[in-house]
Amino acid sequence: HDGQRMHNSSHQEYIIRREVLDESRLDVVAQKGKWTHKPTVGERMKEMLRCSVPRLKDIVLTWIPVLAWLPKYPFRENIIGDLISGCSVGIMHLPQGMAYALLASLRPVLGLYSSLYPVLVYFIFGTSRHISVGTFAVISIMVGSVTEKLAPDSSFYVNGTNGTEGLDITARDSYRTQVACSLTVLAGIFQILLGVVRFGFVVTYLSEPLVRGYTTASACHVCVSQLKYLFGVTPDRFTGPLSLIYTIVDICKLLPQTRVPELVVSLVSLTILIIVKEINGCYRRKLPLPIPIELIVVVGATIITYFCGLRSEYLVDVVGEIPSGLKVPRAPDTTLFSKIIGDAFAVAIVGYAISISLGKTFGLKHGYKVDSNQELVAIGLCNAIGGFFRCYAVTSSLSRSLVQESTGGKTQVAGVVSSVIVLITVLKIGSLFEDLPKAVLSTIVFVNLKGMFKQFMDVPLLWRTNKVDLLVWLVTFVSTILLNLDMGLAVSIGFSILTVIFKTQLPRYSILGNVPGTDLYLDIEAYKEVTSFGIDIGKLHTEKKKQEAKQRRQQQREKKKEKDEAKKNVCLLELMLYRNSQNGMVLSVTSTVPNLSGKGHVNWAYHADRITSDSDSDTYEDITAVSQSVEEWKNSNCRSGTHSIILDVSMTSSVDTVTVNTLKNIFRDFGDVGVAIYLAGCQGCVVEQMERANFFSESIPKNLLFVSVHDAVLHILEKQEKVEIALVSETLITLQTPQITSFSLSILT
Repeated sequence: HDGQRMHNSSHQEYIIRREVLDESRLDVVAQKGKWTHKPTVGERMKEMLRCSVPRLKDIVLTWIPVLAWLPKYPFRENIIGDLISGCSVGIMHLPQGMAYALLASLRPVLGLYSSLYPVLVYFIFGTSRHISVGTFAVISIMVGSVTEKLAPDSSFYVNGTNGTEGLDITARDSYRTQVACSLTVLAGIFQILLGVVRFGFVVTYLSEPLVRGYTTASACHVCVSQLKYLFGVTPDRFTGPLSLIYTIVDICKLLPQTRVPELVVSLVSLTILIIVKEINGCYRRKLPLPIPIELIVVVGATIITYFCGLRSEYLVDVVGEIPSGLKVPRAPDTTLFSKIIGDAFAVAIVGYAISISLGKTFGLKHGYKVDSNQELVAIGLCNAIGGFFRCYAVTSSLSRSLVQESTGGKTQVAGVVSSVIVLITVLKIGSLFEDLPKAVLSTIVFVNLKGMFKQFMDVPLLWRTNKVDLLVWLVTFVSTILLNLDMGLAVSIGFSILTVIFKTQLPRYSILGNVPGTDLYLDIEAYKEVTSFGIDIGKLHTEKKKQEAKQRRQQQREKKKEKDEAKKNVCLLELMLYRNSQNGMVLSVTSTVPNLSGKGHVNWAYHADRITSDSDSDTYEDITAVSQSVEEWKNSNCRSGTHSIILDVSMTSSVDTVTVNTLKNIFRDFGDVGVAIYLAGCQGCVVEQMERANFFSESIPKNLLFVSVHDAVLHILEKQEKVEIALVSETLITLQTPQITSFSLSILT
């Protein structure tokens, strides 16, 4: 019979017959007890401190991942791809390293150092196989804002022999190097400490709209900072809010003083870079390797400048001296830490956010795990160790990482190959780039920001999908543009937190109805066949009615004589509120805001502010606001009051003392006016937390908690008189007998 039914129907059916279960009965049926041993704090500490060879091996392999994967490296399968990929990325490191060093207001050779040491450190401690660690535009501009703030040009003017003032470039660059290295080491220390305490999840609080809005605004800062090299002008340096606007205005005023030779070099380089970059993009699958146009432009511009005398005859601004060889490590200036601690923390968080987001993207694409905490330690070590070797803060680069992946790179062996190319350049051929025009490096920066400017397309996308995320994106972008990078980041994070708080205060309500013949309760606005009960009171408390609710509260503040009646009618409910036929409806309040404790979701069942029994608190304002709405509903619909309320707490995974006290108040207040309260869908951990908080008592027995909403509904129906059962039988469920101890369902799936 079952087989014939399955054959004739395209839907599968199942039938369940069981008794109505509350939590007390469930404990008996399921034999609740302590069947497993939960280790104590002392036992857990003892286990953590226990030392053995296997445990020591696991710890070492966790903290030094290269020891886990390098011995298993498939040489024949991966070596060719890693060699080609490493050469391609190494060629990109050379021009980008020097160009991004200018963003940080440092000598170009420091960009080469930053493309060498951190790459080797990440090879040992990193867990991503495809990201390319090194210089990056956003981090470079953040470092540059600090170096220029603490070491401005105005502090290094000296009197010449003929009475004129001259800029001591050597002293300025030396001090800026100290500032950048100290900032890098401090940022690395922050990252290491956060990684050691397993704080990698902190980046989850930097939402994607926030990060993308921030990096887009940073790209605008980068572009403005490079305009002086493109036009060959020297604008004044501005700090503080609106400094970007002031800089743009000053550059516009200086446009008549544009130096034509540098403008021509910029336009020619920019045109060539854009054309070849587009060719690389269009024929990416047909080209075995992307054309290294950046290196070609750098070499070509250097040769032309040297043989045509652009430096001497046309006074084109060039890179200048690039010392050959490596420098001995030097400790950072710790006296600067107090001046840069805030900037260092911002660099640490932003750098890690960029790196882990890119690493997880490649990890998901290629099917391997990227450890967020280990990545935090790895990037921190790159910065902390690199700062001793005159490197400035690094993170992963999108453009280089894409090249490393697309050219066949499989592991971080490609990073070692790229660092070898940078090392050869620093040791032997670095001095050959001394005649490279700075305008060429600026055009390289401009072209590589194309991907960031594409993030402006997030605006129409977020407008269609999530307007709150759009607001976060716009506020982040505008605040970073107007307030600079450090203050902009702080404002952005603060606003993002505010959106979370506002969401918790603005839950959404919807009327639910029962699907005939099932135990399902669905939104009547989304499903046609569900049976609704009563009038939608919940809509009076949605975001659209927020202003009306405020006005009603203002009008009712002095009407305390209505307080008792207000208590009888307050109907702010959580996920579901059931009323049968003449007694009400099903309400749903859904809030998708993460629980502030980090677990589950927050569902507010009771929005009254009163947690204690203080009758003179501001609770009256909220209760009377709802009371007026309820009175309007009663007058227009001639319905009687609620006799039973079901609170569905199935989405709640944790309760605190405030929640427990609030629930006690709900049971007490509604019990005083003859309304029965039931809880449904409590998770086991929630029940245990309630027991520890002494929630259950003679007035609130445990049998008021049911395993599901439908169990509670059937229990309520069982308590009603035969007349009431007959009234609801057609709309909710067909009842064969007034005494229901079990139910039978036939559900289509």
